[in-house]
Amino acid sequence: MSVTPEPSRLAQARSFLFVPGNRPERFAKALASGVDAVIIDLEDAVPLDAKDTARAALMDAWKDFDAAERARLLVRVNPAGTPWHEADLAAVAILTGLGALMLPKAENPQQVEQAFRTSSKRVLPLIESAEGVGQMDAIARAAGTLRLGLGHIDLQADLGLRCGPDEAELAPVRLAMVVASRRAGLPAPVDGVTTATQDAEVLAADAQRSRRFGFGAKLCIHPAQVAGVHQALVPTDAERDWARRVLAAEVAAGGGAFSVDGKMVDPPVLLLARSLLRER
Repeated sequence: MSVTPEPSRLAQARSFLFVPGNRPERFAKALASGVDAVIIDLEDAVPLDAKDTARAALMDAWKDFDAAERARLLVRVNPAGTPWHEADLAAVAILTGLGALMLPKAENPQQVEQAFRTSSKRVLPLIESAEGVGQMDAIARAAGTLRLGLGHIDLQADLGLRCGPDEAELAPVRLAMVVASRRAGLPAPVDGVTTATQDAEVLAADAQRSRRFGFGAKLCIHPAQVAGVHQALVPTDAERDWARRVLAAEVAAGGGAFSVDGKMVDPPVLLLARSLLRER
């Protein structure tokens, strides 16, 4: 089996923007929106009677993307067990240079590995059900997994949750996803969408929560959300200033004990400071 090179662009991406697969006139606009990665959606955004049309539109449009654009693209296929899944995977397999495929409603590592083998593309599994949560560690370690993603709206429906605006009820799942990603050596996971497409304050609160929990990226459903996601998922000027002062104090201490802002600095604090300065 031929395997595509590690798609580092998608491993480091902070923003992922959905575009319906049956609206090919929007593909180029999505790529030009400033987003890190674009997801051409063959699943939820496409009506049942337009699945084949969407797949055909994607195949026809592929020739118009250059290599850099193809590396920024994912295709969200229809879930395993649906009538369109196998045809979607076959189509993805011949999309030369595609960054990755997104597998919705992933519930076990076998689904991920089958998608990887069939398409030869890395897989971003979406955890959207109780079974997916239960299998999250195994999915994270499956052959072909690029990074994990959270489909929190479907998950709420599956679990019967009635989440408040802060989604505190999902805190255990978010933490578990970050832990599973870390244990599997994956990049930080991708958080779910914010449905309030025109409310910058709600988006900022959601994206800041994503960062506090250790997520490295967020799904977007409107181009207007991209800039807010980027702003929330990078260190603030104050954080960068603190990190520089910590590292300067380390040098000045010459290997001895030292503190910054009245707080002792130990190896984990140094690790955090270096990590903050590496982030874009």
